[in-house]
Amino acid sequence: MDVDTRLLRYFAAVSEEGNLTRAAERLFVSQPALTKQIKQLERRIGVPLFTRSRAGMALTEPGKTLARQVPSLLTDWDRVLRDTKGSASRAARILRVGFLASAANEATPEIIAAFTKLRPGWRVEMRQATWSNPSAGLDDGDVDAALLRIPFPGQENWQVKILLSEPRLIVLPSAHPLTARDRIDFRDLWDEPFVAAPAETGWWRDYWLATEEREGREPRIGAVTETPDDWLSAIANGYGIALAPESSARFYARPGVTYRPVDGVAPTEVAVAWADAGNAVVGDFVQCCLSAFDTKSHQA
Repeated sequence: MDVDTRLLRYFAAVSEEGNLTRAAERLFVSQPALTKQIKQLERRIGVPLFTRSRAGMALTEPGKTLARQVPSLLTDWDRVLRDTKGSASRAARILRVGFLASAANEATPEIIAAFTKLRPGWRVEMRQATWSNPSAGLDDGDVDAALLRIPFPGQENWQVKILLSEPRLIVLPSAHPLTARDRIDFRDLWDEPFVAAPAETGWWRDYWLATEEREGREPRIGAVTETPDDWLSAIANGYGIALAPESSARFYARPGVTYRPVDGVAPTEVAVAWADAGNAVVGDFVQCCLSAFDTKSHQA
């Protein structure tokens, strides 16, 4: 009998949370989809793993047995997967770096140049991820390091160093009446429709909707997108507005879209994240990232 490791990850999340809603948010999947996956795992194994009640999800005795074994099994599998994928890139002298839109932007060429000087013969391969993959490939072992906006899902599982902090701006259709203002209070935007990341991204989506700054008021969703181009098009076409890092105004300027400072939301931070503390090549890349932003802070 073969069991998909994804089913085991879902089981582990539910067993740790004891609640389907919280586990679904943690996994960035819908609750019905998670329920379906748990039932599928139970069918494959042939025993009930949880007892369900209004109080939550309680492990059965077979479930407790499985819960004791799954974490180490998944940890070993993740290590094997990272090592296998990483060996191919090391053999080709390629450092795989994931990133999300606007993470580290201006500094990226400087970081790569410094790394190439430090590691002659090595090449940095930048891999852009969609917003439905907030770890930019770290979770899947597809990259050796990543330049990310934090917080991001599973952040506690990786080594993380903050590189910079920048304000969040509000992005509006250029015809929107509020573009006449030099600054906008976030409270004045609560009833506006927002362009959002997919619901499966959970609290990553919530962060960019600034749900914590809404005093309990639910955001209105005008459109859902996964890529910067689709995001910009949705805003320009009037389907909604969105929060974005300040650097987006430089890197994603386009006709029909206007950026304005917004008061009442916390700034965003960019970090470098990586898995293997013992990898000297990754360590060199991390040091190049830290040095690039340390130099910029002194220049400022």
